[in-house]
Amino acid sequence: MAFKATLGFLTALAITALLSVGAARAEPVKLVGFGDSLMAGYQLPAGDAFPVKLEAALRAKGHEVEIANAGVSGDTTSGGLARLDWSIPDGTQGVILELGANDALRGIAPEETEKNLDTMITRLKERGIAVLLAGMLAPPNMGPEYAERFNAIYGKLAEKHDVPLYPFFLEGVVTKADLQLEDGMHPNAKGVDAMVQAMLPAAERFLTSIKAGE
Repeated sequence: MAFKATLGFLTALAITALLSVGAARAEPVKLVGFGDSLMAGYQLPAGDAFPVKLEAALRAKGHEVEIANAGVSGDTTSGGLARLDWSIPDGTQGVILELGANDALRGIAPEETEKNLDTMITRLKERGIAVLLAGMLAPPNMGPEYAERFNAIYGKLAEKHDVPLYPFFLEGVVTKADLQLEDGMHPNAKGVDAMVQAMLPAAERFLTSIKAGE
């Protein structure tokens, strides 16, 4: 009887240990999509926003991940900097940082945009939060001189902070009317799908680096 009781106790301990390991492995990586209307899902149902669809695509690839949507339509890098600390909750492991499009549309000095993004990346890294920087390109109407100064921001910051860069957040959508809303600037639901598929390899590498503690 004593032997059976001991065996039963040990079996229970083993099962508990296995369940605990399984639960630990299943714990999702917590990401935040932090940006403007392109991240928020302007004029789209909540389920069609970029963070929601990227999370679904990553889960379909076997990744345990949760991506919160912290996009605010109309946000500039100045606005993003002002709300950064309270928009990114404790426990966040990674941030997809997508800001700058509205700066370019408003003709804000690229040096100011760079300074704001620089500060945001610094603050996130100080909190131990990994950053995937999503780049943007200046609209053609701003002229070549402005575009040259603006477009270089993201590569410089990625190199300075040693963070991964996804060069152009609207990859796969820009100039394609069937993937845009009538304003010709924001993606429609199909456009978001195209953006997600384009970014998916970079997002997978980002997740892998977070899991590896890099």
